[in-house]
Formats: sequence, structure tokens, C-alpha cells
Amino acid sequence: MDFALSDEQLAFRDMVRRWVNAELPKDWCRALEADEDHYPYALWDRLKAQGFFGIGIGEQWGGLGGDVVMQMIFARELARTAGGLLWVWGLTSFGGAKTITAVGSEAQKARWLPAMAAGDLRVSLSMTEPGGGTDVLGAMKTFAEKVDGGWILSGEKMWTTGAKAADRLLVLARTQKNVARKHHGLTLFFVDARSAGISSTLLPKLGMRAMGSCAVHYDGVFVPDCDVLGEPGQAWGAMLPTLNNERIMVGAQCLGAIDAVLEDALDYMQQRRAFGRLIGEFQALQHYVADIACWQVQTELLLYNVAWMQAQGMACGIEANMLKMVATENAVRAADLGIQILGGMGYSAETDMQRYWRDHRILRMTPISNEMVRNSIAESLGLPRSF
Repeated sequence: MDFALSDEQLAFRDMVRRWVNAELPKDWCRALEADEDHYPYALWDRLKAQGFFGIGIGEQWGGLGGDVVMQMIFARELARTAGGLLWVWGLTSFGGAKTITAVGSEAQKARWLPAMAAGDLRVSLSMTEPGGGTDVLGAMKTFAEKVDGGWILSGEKMWTTGAKAADRLLVLARTQKNVARKHHGLTLFFVDARSAGISSTLLPKLGMRAMGSCAVHYDGVFVPDCDVLGEPGQAWGAMLPTLNNERIMVGAQCLGAIDAVLEDALDYMQQRRAFGRLIGEFQALQHYVADIACWQVQTELLLYNVAWMQAQGMACGIEANMLKMVATENAVRAADLGIQILGGMGYSAETDMQRYWRDHRILRMTPISNEMVRNSIAESLGLPRSF
């Protein structure tokens, strides 16, 4: 099987790489990420001006088209300098647009996708419950009650990234209490973020700081029927195909981070001198970069294999989980070795190695913990359910 990029894909990759190098240098992104109190609107505006929010959205809705492979090429190149700030693009283009394309009505697609493609609508995903973490279904307490013309939504969500800057919140809530299975009776709402009854509180965190993850409270929020995505009560089944997209996106982000780690490590090793010679001559450090290069290729092969499967419409849930697990662990250990190679400068906020580690450590836990990924892989091999 040949997973080499086509001439068109290679041309797109090279164009994006040149643009990222010119418009999103690492020191600029590092300064943006450090400002936890302010959403990186400047990054949004540069992506919007270039039309990149249209990648993956159909031309009939004003987008640029392109499949998941094209989106992953872009995500990888963007993450190489932006790191976790990738989600300035990803939450809307990959989260919101993919979900609406998959489960939205034709009227909803016509209403929202053109605005997303133009970079005129910001989306935030509001799924995780307090105390829930990976156990989204077991912890689900957010509830929406049917009323005339819509629903009344009440509850609380955690780690709703970008909530303070969002125009729309993609909210998963329970709409039926007495159900046979935990995944039954769930509904997906595309909520106006400025609706009465919504309040958000910033959650300080280790990495991806400028993205502004929040606790969001929904206190009797009215959501009209036209803002329900898919069939009420059937959200979980409708969402399952889109979950692979998020894991593929995480894989692309991690591969971009590994690219950046290797790039910075080699540059430093070819300039820094110690004990009378370049540190790039030291065998121990050469072994470190050799390991990073191997993790890079391993992650790349997994990423493009799974993205190709998804683009072909093939079932790839287990493969997407494998990619997520391997990519996140490779990115974190690559960044850790990068810090070791740079020594004190790797720990310094004046360089990016520490940012690569901080931005990607969380991905070993989200959107699903790597322990739960291992559980699912083992179960797929015929072993009994372990949780």
C-alpha cells in the first residue's frame, strides 16, 4: 500500500509550510500562548485572512473542499510552530464543521457552514462533565427538558476550550432520564454562546494556556428546536463516526510537535559548544535525536494510514485509538528528550521545548485517556471488558 502524498497534496503542504514559517514564527506563537488571560484573536485573524477555515468544508458552502488527509497535512504544519494553539483552527474547522456536516440538516449546513468557512463563527466543544473525565456517559448530569418551541438546558461542563470567545457551543446533554443504556437519550445542541443563563469561568492550566479552557454553567438556557443537531435522544450514535476525527486531529498535532522538537534539537546541537566541541558530536545526544526521528516516522505512518482509512469511509475506530495513544506518547517523550538536549535552555520559557511538552502532556488524558485506549484495544482482541 502506498501512502505517499500526491503531487497536489505535496504542493499544498509546501505552500502551508512557507506560510506558517512567514506568518506564524515560533517566538510569536510562544508569546501568544503565554498570555493566559487573552484568547489569541491575532492567530484567528491570520488564519481567516488566508482562508484556511475553509479547508475540509465543501465548496457548496463556501469552503475549499479537501478530505481528512488534506486537513491533517494542514494541522501538522500548523502545529509545528503553533503547538496547542492549533485548536484555534481545529475547534471550528474540525470540531464544529465536521459535526454539522455529519449530523446537521441541510438548512443547518446552509446556515452555519458558510460562516465557519469564512472564519466568521467560532465554535467551542462543551462535552465533559465535572468529575467525569473520560467517563462522559456515566457522569452526564447536564439535562435539557422539552418545552414549547425548544428546550431548557441546565447543568455544568468542564474544559470547554475557547468558551469565552465562542459564538456557538456544541453541547451534549441528556434529554431522557429513564433509559436502558447510558448512551441512550442524549441530544446534541448547537447553543448560542450569548444566550441568557450561560456563564463561564477560566480554568488556569499547565499548557495551551491562551486557549482559555473554561467551566461553563447552563442555568435554564432556552435552546430553540432549530438548534438541535440530529434526532433528539440519538446523539451518541450520530456522534460516534466523528469521534475518529478528533483522534486523527490529535495525531496530526502530535506529529507536528515531533517535527518541531527534532527541528529545534538539531539546530541547537549544531550551534552549542561544550567541552571544546559541538554537542552534536556527543553520542548520547545523537541517540536521543535518532529515537525522536524514529518516533516521527512511526507517528507519520500511523497518521496517514488512519486518515486514509477515514477518507475512504472505512471503519477505523480501533486504528484511530491506536494512533491517538502512540502519537501522544511519542510527542511527550520526544519533547522530554528535547528538553534534555537543550539542558537549562530547554527548561527556559525563552525557548519552545518546554511549550511542546506542556501543550501535549494533556493529550495523553484527553479526549480519551491512553489507559482507556488500551482497554478498548484489548477488548477488540476478544478479551473481556475491563471497566
